[in-house]
Amino acid sequence: MRPKNLAEIAELTLQGAPFDICLKNFLDGFYANPASEALAPEPLRIGETFPEMGFIQDAYLAAVAEALATNAGLETPAWAFAESRSLKRPWFALDYASLRALLLWESPAPFRSRNLFVSENALSRV
Repeated sequence: MRPKNLAEIAELTLQGAPFDICLKNFLDGFYANPASEALAPEPLRIGETFPEMGFIQDAYLAAVAEALATNAGLETPAWAFAESRSLKRPWFALDYASLRALLLWESPAPFRSRNLFVSENALSRV
């Protein structure tokens, strides 16, 4: 199933679907037809059900909303700026300590501002 909005990614993840696959499927659809309706509905909180990775995924969805809105010239939904959608401790997409400096440098601003450190092409699709 291809999620039509970020809220559907959270719903599917809460039902047991892999977050990364849902996100990739959403990105494919969004890049084909960028629309504010795909970003506007606030996703349910994954962290309340799956604390280990869910809080990271909640912050990630907010970063994705801001990054996509900025790149598409759309308004970022207000829910994406909630303080609860930022991490208190840094999270790095790669476990290798030697690559942390690269992620600190490359990470797009919407991710860095939420204490998420990812590669510059985290939202790229081929």
